[in-house]
Amino acid sequence: MSSAAHSEDRSTQARMAAAGTFLFMAMFLFLWISIDPFVDLTGEAILDPSAGNSSRLNQIVSLALFAGTLCYGVLHPMRNVILQPRLLLAVLFTWFLLTSVISAHPVLGIKGVVLSVMMAVNASIYLLMPDSERHFAKMLGIGTLVMLAVAYYGILFKPSLAIHQASELREPMNAGLWRGHFPHKNSAAAAMVLGAFFGFFVMNTWSRLAGIVIIALSCVFLVHTGGKTSTAMLPGILILAWLFEHARFMRIPIAVGGVGLFNLFAVGSAVFIPLGEFISRLGIDATFTNRADIWRFAFSALAEHPLLGYGFRAFWQTEELVYSGGSVETWAVAAANGHNSYLDVALMSGFPGLILTLIWVILLPLRDISRIAPDCEHAHLTRLFIRIWLYTIFHAGLETLFFEGGNLIWFTFMFALYGLHLQSSAVLKVDRQPVKRSTMAHA
Repeated sequence: MSSAAHSEDRSTQARMAAAGTFLFMAMFLFLWISIDPFVDLTGEAILDPSAGNSSRLNQIVSLALFAGTLCYGVLHPMRNVILQPRLLLAVLFTWFLLTSVISAHPVLGIKGVVLSVMMAVNASIYLLMPDSERHFAKMLGIGTLVMLAVAYYGILFKPSLAIHQASELREPMNAGLWRGHFPHKNSAAAAMVLGAFFGFFVMNTWSRLAGIVIIALSCVFLVHTGGKTSTAMLPGILILAWLFEHARFMRIPIAVGGVGLFNLFAVGSAVFIPLGEFISRLGIDATFTNRADIWRFAFSALAEHPLLGYGFRAFWQTEELVYSGGSVETWAVAAANGHNSYLDVALMSGFPGLILTLIWVILLPLRDISRIAPDCEHAHLTRLFIRIWLYTIFHAGLETLFFEGGNLIWFTFMFALYGLHLQSSAVLKVDRQPVKRSTMAHA
């Protein structure tokens, strides 16, 4: 290669690296902070199901980021990994589209499917942007520190918007609990759990001091959100992930059996009265913070449309439920979602959609993890992806996360899925950095 051609190649690589860094940080800050943080929950508009938190500017930024990310991915040498496994995802999203078109709200469904595909494309390209694992850790660390700074800024200087107030119309019982710039204490709690995972990764891969600060700030904020489930799950997932990593024979029981049992105890206790009574005798809240009524109502609705469901975004907070008056004798008709990702997928797309989703989010990651080479199996990067994956599939039993277009937990979960796939075909990269690191996406 001539010196001129070599210089041009290096210049192209430098431009790609700069573009990747910009897009990575822009996507992170857009999802983790948003362009409209500190939403006022005391206004009456918060009760209007048709008034979403999106705006024209939000849509423009979202489309611009998607366009930029897609262009970056198409120009990347590893563009063949984008939106894999393509056959499964093609069948899954086609099924979602079919059930939406024949639903009572086809426009809502089609819009939701398109947004979900866009986010899946973004997540599949996201890990192609860093130059290395260390670069990934640095950007992740800086982004998380900025997110935490904004959250604590709200607590100190905008307490009426960053701490739940008794004057809120929807859930005044949350008064005094921290939410920062997030819309709810539960979303703040989940974000802080992921922030702690990022902190451990940053501490071991880029900066020990930055990692410790991230962990400490995330844990303090998490405790003040009052999110009992997420607070308990943080140490629980760390222990479970360690067991998952070191005891191979426990992997399927943890991922498949654990999620199954978790949903049985949670949702099953609402549907099967004897099971609910048994859980109550164990000293556990069998209503799971008043979710039981929602799950009973959702199960009765699913029983009427088990094959096709109700269509994407075509059940909760639709006019048939919100304005049903007294025709349905349960407050659950006013719920924003089913507070269970697996149940909500079944409601949207029937049991076929649920089965396809389970293959994508549980079975394929298990296969990818089993294929990870021994020299990458205990890498900090692999450990990060496994922690995110385990936390999300368990947390999904109590919250609606799957296929939520702008949800930062869902986006983080998706890039962890792609990360596990990339790690399953990665080659160890030996360099002279103080911390040994495996390649991020060099198959």
